[in-house]
Amino acid sequence: MASYRAGTLAVLCAVGLACIVRPAQAQKPNILLIYADDLGFHDVGFNGRKEWKTPNLDRLAKQGTAFRRWYTAGVVCAPSRAALMTGKYGIHNGVSANNQDLPRTQVTIAQALKDQGYATGLFGKWHHGVTRPGEKDYVHPMDRGFDEFFGFTDAVHAWQKFPKELWFGREMKPVSGYCDTMFADHAIDFIQRHRDGPFFIYLAFTAPHFNIEAPVSEVAARRRDVGRAYPDKPLAPVYAALVTQMDKEVGRVMRMLDDLGLTKNTLVVFSSDHGATFEQGNQGSSAFLDSNFPFRGQKRTLWEGGVRVPSLVRWPGRVPAGVVSSEVMHMTDVFPTLLAAAGGSPKQEWRVDGRNALDIWQGGAAPTPERTLFWEWRAEGGNQLAALRGNLKLVISGNTLPEMFDVERDPAERRNRIAEFPDLAKELRASLTAWLATETDESKQGTPREPHPATRSTGPHER
Repeated sequence: MASYRAGTLAVLCAVGLACIVRPAQAQKPNILLIYADDLGFHDVGFNGRKEWKTPNLDRLAKQGTAFRRWYTAGVVCAPSRAALMTGKYGIHNGVSANNQDLPRTQVTIAQALKDQGYATGLFGKWHHGVTRPGEKDYVHPMDRGFDEFFGFTDAVHAWQKFPKELWFGREMKPVSGYCDTMFADHAIDFIQRHRDGPFFIYLAFTAPHFNIEAPVSEVAARRRDVGRAYPDKPLAPVYAALVTQMDKEVGRVMRMLDDLGLTKNTLVVFSSDHGATFEQGNQGSSAFLDSNFPFRGQKRTLWEGGVRVPSLVRWPGRVPAGVVSSEVMHMTDVFPTLLAAAGGSPKQEWRVDGRNALDIWQGGAAPTPERTLFWEWRAEGGNQLAALRGNLKLVISGNTLPEMFDVERDPAERRNRIAEFPDLAKELRASLTAWLATETDESKQGTPREPHPATRSTGPHER
């Protein structure tokens, strides 16, 4: 039949009849955005972890592109997630600290995709903040563009790996089981019900954020490998079990896509909100296991260990398979890139900071000139700024003099190179100051902020 139609069309055109050929409208891809919580760069096999295996994530990396230089926009949960949802820096979307609620005025990727005809679901962690002036409560995820929601809205509640109750939409109900397994169950059910697409799923796991607890069977399995390697560290196999169980949940969701024939038309993005934590609640697990190797730092710092995260993209036939990319990605890029994949683009009034990286994801080169990326962490006693252009990163910590590192040649950020690049250091510092001056009132609202260190007097190397 197809050959007959093509031949008939050729004949009609040949004899001079009017002939308009309209290409078939491209099918919008399903989109699955998977977000880990406090997962370090070195916690997954595709970034070199040997003590335990993450076969499902490694398979996704082989089937798509793994990004070596994918940077988060925030070094604690709420700012990172708000930037992911809005495509904007925290100083522009109103969430620069962990206790700030995403203002109702901000447009999320769920809202943007819903306008493109997508069914939208969030299964996992939504990190709300303090109620904003003029609001009666925090803004619920179902008021942010999600048709369905199952999971946590409160960050402390989300520490529980075996919760007794969770939100089903706007209603709290009793539950039983391991939270990440339940989140995957709901994602699978959503996929089955929306197989005709297009759908957008934000699957926000809580692993490996503390509490350091995991299913008994998975812990037992890790005691046989990780536990034997580190017999004096009883929590090491439990932390490993958090990661490997999450990997299994990813595998279950991928198998459902396979079973329904949806794999080819589903864009999968996997990342982590920021680097692993070495703080008290983690009980030393990530620090001992060197979760952020080879980088310096952790969550709540702007060293590479806090901001560079394990990430991959798979879209069969569209994103190159088996590639490890060194292109610089930023979490604010996810919003405009997913929207572009769906056939849309951000409205100008949304003032999205990220760029559409779809061409890069599909194997193209990054646009020139190189952009400058910015970070700030000025809450909870922290006071650090950073700016990155290419491989060179300026870091200002408190009242100390600025430092500059080549993060590719020196990923541990040990060798201060600022004396070699004084003009660039001065330019980046000025850019940081100008960027901070664009902070919105919503970002300044409700949380004490440290004066930014870029305003202190210059050191002798900058004169």
